[in-house]
Amino acid sequence: MLKVPDHQVAGHQASNGQLGPLIDDSGRFYKPLQDDDRGSKEVAFYSSFSSNTRVPGHIRRLFPVFYGTQLLEASDGSGLRPHLVLEDVVSSSSHPSVMDIKIGSRTWYPEASEDYIQRCFKKDRETSSLSLGFRISGLQIYGNEESGFWKPERKLVQNLSAADVRVVLKKFVSSNLPVDPNSDPDCSFAASVYGGSSGILAQLLELKAWFEDQTMYHLNSCSVLLVYEKEKVLKGERSEAEVKLIDFAHVTEGKGIIDHNFLGGLCSLIKFISEILTSPDDCTTKACLRDSEKDKEILTSPDECTTKVCLQD
Repeated sequence: MLKVPDHQVAGHQASNGQLGPLIDDSGRFYKPLQDDDRGSKEVAFYSSFSSNTRVPGHIRRLFPVFYGTQLLEASDGSGLRPHLVLEDVVSSSSHPSVMDIKIGSRTWYPEASEDYIQRCFKKDRETSSLSLGFRISGLQIYGNEESGFWKPERKLVQNLSAADVRVVLKKFVSSNLPVDPNSDPDCSFAASVYGGSSGILAQLLELKAWFEDQTMYHLNSCSVLLVYEKEKVLKGERSEAEVKLIDFAHVTEGKGIIDHNFLGGLCSLIKFISEILTSPDDCTTKACLRDSEKDKEILTSPDECTTKVCLQD
């Protein structure tokens, strides 16, 4: 039986007669195709990626499994509509903490209309995208059995300042309740979620190493999804932390050129998480943000950005 996802934190949501994704009990996620060429482009990307033998297995696991397309009754009651059929990445979790992070200082793609580019540039400039190379699009953090989930309004999350972004990244791995504005995040779970050989940082570093070489795809306006099972961490069990890349409606061919826009934003996110791991209490906002003028030059000229530049202090 199809139903509305409980743990979706960004994107179009199927509620009040609105078109959005659905899930079933077998661990599959059904995303309605958009009417314009964005839907066909996303199908084309998944078809290409899933059959591309040049993509190594350890990278392939960072993307949702693609099961093809299927005609389904749309969530808005408009009749049959083609849907992408994907892996539901949180299907095995009962209380997942989830963060959707849009990567790149530029979220538009070169072939877009001038109107679309201007709208994206305005949002990139007003959020942390331009200054940091990424922005948080949505999140939910599990507190405990009594408090349940903290799921702030997406508009508030997307408009966070650069300083507030780091606070949220710390809240994501803290034991104190995220709804309490008077408590400083303690980062108690940083080592078990962000750290370790299979933690979020290790997975992001694997992704970074691939993007330093791959020139097949440019992932414009894609997101990195961070997921872990906080209830298990509270019980002293493995966090089951996962990184998944999602949203591929604006992917373009790499044409032999490294995707510096995505790589630069990924480097910036890695730097923030690394600093939380190495000095969760001593790292100030000033230390976590790169020099503003140099950062602006790097992030607005992504073709000139190398991994070494993106990771420098």
